[in-house]
Amino acid sequence: MPRTDRASRVIAAPADRVWAALVDREALTAWLPPAGMTGRFERFDARPGGSYRLVLTHSDASGSPGKATADSDIVEARFVDVVPGVQVVQAVDFVSEDPAYAGTMTMTWGVTAVEAGTRVDVVAEDVPDGISAEDHAAGLVSSLNNLAVYAER
Repeated sequence: MPRTDRASRVIAAPADRVWAALVDREALTAWLPPAGMTGRFERFDARPGGSYRLVLTHSDASGSPGKATADSDIVEARFVDVVPGVQVVQAVDFVSEDPAYAGTMTMTWGVTAVEAGTRVDVVAEDVPDGISAEDHAAGLVSSLNNLAVYAER
């Protein structure tokens, strides 16, 4: 049964810097892959109707095999909505022969200026059943931590 996962973090950086990191190919490559993974884009077009293909590679897939290959996850995503300075909405599909990963997950990344910097909220709706809630929560937190390191430098 699909579910919704959420995470948020306040980042000690201006909202415009954080926002830019949500829609920039090189920035996303640096911060989006969670701990234990690296990423590379095969294509990237950050505009409403645009899309990307991201290959995430596990540094050690022995405890968590990839969805597409033994050591990788492949993400096909469309930018549903891009509201500059406010939010990015993506429709995300995992490339996998396993039906547990089928279905389109909607990811919404929102930024809000707060006194301490910028609050980033991420909401993942219709998360496929094959993605464990615990692993997904840890991945979202890891990506937000990476974003903080990236934006606060």
